[in-house]
Amino acid sequence: MLLKKRTVYPVKKEFSPFDRFNPPLSVPILRLSQFLLRAPLFLWTNPSLKVEVKKIPSYNDGTIKLYTITPSAAKGKLPCLIFYHGGGFVYEGFDNHFRIAMMYAKYGKCKVIYVKYRLAPKYPFPVPQEDAYAAYKWICANADSLGIIKDKIAVTGDSAGGTLAAVTSVLAVKRNSAVRPCFQLLVYPWLDGRNVSDSFKRFTDTPMWNSKCSERITPLTDPHPESIPLYMRSPVETDSFEGMPPAYLETAEFDCLHDDAILYAKRLKGAGIDVKLYQTRGTMHGFDTKVSAPTSLKMIKNRIRYIREMFS
Repeated sequence: MLLKKRTVYPVKKEFSPFDRFNPPLSVPILRLSQFLLRAPLFLWTNPSLKVEVKKIPSYNDGTIKLYTITPSAAKGKLPCLIFYHGGGFVYEGFDNHFRIAMMYAKYGKCKVIYVKYRLAPKYPFPVPQEDAYAAYKWICANADSLGIIKDKIAVTGDSAGGTLAAVTSVLAVKRNSAVRPCFQLLVYPWLDGRNVSDSFKRFTDTPMWNSKCSERITPLTDPHPESIPLYMRSPVETDSFEGMPPAYLETAEFDCLHDDAILYAKRLKGAGIDVKLYQTRGTMHGFDTKVSAPTSLKMIKNRIRYIREMFS
């Protein structure tokens, strides 16, 4: 039997070695990685930032951990960006997630609260979504004691974290939250649970993530899709976008999720919501895993510019 040759995509070499990598997705390895992955030591060694850790109550009597990252020189209350990491709902955040969160805090001149939500397969949908929203609600309710400007709370995330940021925005509207995100910043997010887009069909063997990876983890992350509201697993299918926050959306070129952000942007614009859409070139899903790559640094600066503009 002949093995199918993997397609070579013109991904920029600046992303090496991640331009040749796909994550292992076997359940034993996922469980081991969840046990071993911890917040990196450098999170506490940057003198320009202060870090606090809190445990808060969450969905179904669970608890989750929050890392609050604050510029050391800050005076008075600050805007707050709630950060949901990517990882397919099965991996903890990696070093790059913490590095980017720290850059958002330092250069975006805001508090960043990194949410350590619970993961599949032990905690499938809707636990990650409910954890994400529980963190949002707790932060809004405790804004004064946290030193946060209550009407300047926003959400961000990459990949699965982008899903959680979008779902949190939807839930804030549908559950009539007294405080709604002032913007959503979504980086190569998964937003279309139907998985039928052109990019999903085309990119079956791209590095870092592809449609085959999505198909492999779906039984772990979403074993009972009929039991949760559609918009919690497919935000593009929410019945109304009225009242949703402005959005910054970023795509990767060789990514099975490329078209998700395009469709989400289209539907937000159709509801009169302000959207900024950036389509990166020569990139694969998770390209900013290599934070030092020139394209990654360029796009991170772009995001920080948006954060500062929206919080100003």
